[in-house]
Amino acid sequence: MTTTSPTKTTVPDLAPAPLPASADRSGSRFKLGAGQHLKGGPFTYAALVVIGLGSIFPLYWTLVAASHDQQRVLDSPPPFLPGGRLWSNLQTAWEQAHLGKAIVNSVIVAGCITAATLFFCTLAGYAFAKMRFRGRGALMTAVIATLTIPPQLSVVPLFMMMSDIGWGGKLESVIFPTLVGAFGVFFMRQYLLEALPYELIEAAKVDGATNIRIVWNVVLPAARPAMMVLGMLTFVQAWNDFFWPFLALNQENPTLQVALGQLSASYTPDQSIVMAGALISTLPLLLVFVVFGKQIVGGIMAGAVKG
Repeated sequence: MTTTSPTKTTVPDLAPAPLPASADRSGSRFKLGAGQHLKGGPFTYAALVVIGLGSIFPLYWTLVAASHDQQRVLDSPPPFLPGGRLWSNLQTAWEQAHLGKAIVNSVIVAGCITAATLFFCTLAGYAFAKMRFRGRGALMTAVIATLTIPPQLSVVPLFMMMSDIGWGGKLESVIFPTLVGAFGVFFMRQYLLEALPYELIEAAKVDGATNIRIVWNVVLPAARPAMMVLGMLTFVQAWNDFFWPFLALNQENPTLQVALGQLSASYTPDQSIVMAGALISTLPLLLVFVVFGKQIVGGIMAGAVKG
């Protein structure tokens, strides 16, 4: 009786060969794997500290100047530590410029402009990015071309138009001319070109969704990061706008920036009171960033990843 031994099968080694030490070192200088981070050196931290201090210093100096009197602010060298007149200067600025009504008007103006800009620019950006219609390229070119027109050229005809309508001195004259902007349309179009695949739109159409349902359930969730960034930029611009509100409104119905202009309109303005008013106007912007800062930074990072 003959026994046959089983044949031994050799399994080939499919593991990749290790890279040479020199190649590994040269490649690690330029490529990062998943979960790896660049390490900053002393120069990086020093640059970040300088940039951070340079960004905080204007706000800190506003606080210091608002907490001293006029004479102390104009001394040489100027003070570098807060004083004890902050609360009295804030009260004086509040009463002299009637900042209570001005803040309410600024909230209404900036809120309406921001909400309208997000709504209309998102719809227009979606139409230019994903919808096919005749003249789309020419219309987009015309929208971008409006960015090259200086805003000062439209002041006189716009002022005459608001006066003919009967909106002179009213908040409507500041809100309605800026409900939508060319930059917002272009910004949302560029984002939705990459962030919104055609497959999602086609799948929604196959399921029987109408255009309004597609915008509400597909477009708006995809555009939310870009909308947060655009909303922040629009709100800050509308809040700090001075030129057109100064021309369209009056002293009885001002926005915050127009009211602050009244503090420095005298022949010898009190710089401590002006700085106190500027500090009051800055606090709402800081509050907005504290409340929505996480969403805003997330939107910026999402846009960077898409890019």
